[in-house]
Amino acid sequence: MAVHAPQSPFSDERKPVYLNVAAADRPLASPVSADTINAARRYRKDRMLEQIRAADCDALLLYDPVNIRYVLDVSNMTIWMMHNAFHYAVVCADGTAVDFPYAGSEHLSRDLPGVSEVRTATTWTFQESQGEEATATVVGRWAAEIDELARAHGAGTRRIAIDSCEPSGVAALRALGLEVVDGYPLTERARQIKSADELEMLRWTLAVCDAGMHRLREASAEPGRTELEIWAELHHENIRNGGEWIETRLLSSGPRTNPWFQEASHRVTEAGDMLAFDTDMIGPYGYCADVSRSWTVGHLPPTPAQRDLYMHALEQIEHNASLLRDGVSFRELDALSWRIPERFQAQNYGVILHGVGLADESPWIATHPTFPGSLSDRADLALAAGMVVSVESYCGEVGGAEGVKLEAQYVVTETGAERLDHLPWEDWA
Repeated sequence: MAVHAPQSPFSDERKPVYLNVAAADRPLASPVSADTINAARRYRKDRMLEQIRAADCDALLLYDPVNIRYVLDVSNMTIWMMHNAFHYAVVCADGTAVDFPYAGSEHLSRDLPGVSEVRTATTWTFQESQGEEATATVVGRWAAEIDELARAHGAGTRRIAIDSCEPSGVAALRALGLEVVDGYPLTERARQIKSADELEMLRWTLAVCDAGMHRLREASAEPGRTELEIWAELHHENIRNGGEWIETRLLSSGPRTNPWFQEASHRVTEAGDMLAFDTDMIGPYGYCADVSRSWTVGHLPPTPAQRDLYMHALEQIEHNASLLRDGVSFRELDALSWRIPERFQAQNYGVILHGVGLADESPWIATHPTFPGSLSDRADLALAAGMVVSVESYCGEVGGAEGVKLEAQYVVTETGAERLDHLPWEDWA
């Protein structure tokens, strides 16, 4: 059950480039090769095809940009596409994959190795058609094109899996005789196990995140800056190194650290405040760095109350991380997990750990106060080598002055786990 010491993806001569933010006056140089990226692309598409075939589906229709990115590595205005259904992809059981990009952006996916064909998206949202009759006409044409692909490149099961789709689209596919099934279980199962090439890309994203957290540390060394001003440093490091977005705005200080989930504000930080954050960073190559740290503004010695919160949170992280290994069941993790003191239970983070890849993923394993009702028949599922997980803790009492948020990211191995983030914990023992 060993938890290995953090290992750097850099040679010794490169380590100072990202471990000393003051020296990082330019973007970092990624060591990830084109061969690694292409190998990861092949692996990810093969993983998804295995799920499509195992589910006896002719095809998988994807609208979630993160799922499209996983299978085809197409990145096209990702955040905008999350709330505008103008980009989709169809992956067929025989391996044929057709990308349907927003009109005018077809060139973005045309040369990607996993894409068999590019066709302009047929869009039928109300904002474009501005009328129910027009929408019905267009959605029929859209469904016919998908049906044609399923017939030509499927296994003849007349089943199609979909991760996300408007009700009128589902109805149109069913009207053509297709059985529509939930595609999210397929995508989640495919994404759970990372290849060695994916792990190389993930390690680089975590290295960029480490550099961003060093920036946060430097920015919070001087009291008087706002939470938003400090938070911007992580965005700066991420974007200049090819990162993409940050899923939340979770940085707070002083009394705003309790309860958790208060987003960064214009509050001016004061010396000695507890500062806590959760990166939720979608970094280079679309991979997620999901880690948390807490420390004092001005890096002053903690008060006894701050130290007490911190040491409890750190104990939870280290104890639960020590349980990680290939084959350990969710039920075992619950039984052996750190027992949260009663005073922290009402505001405990809620999960021991969750999966991480291109974003937060399955599995999600609840903390012991809510575990019995959270998994039902899935409690005997187990962690597997190649899963990447973030282990979480929040310690703060209801009505307390402050709280502490900690989180570290690991890859599960056959004998234990390897920690992927490298910023040290506070030396408050």
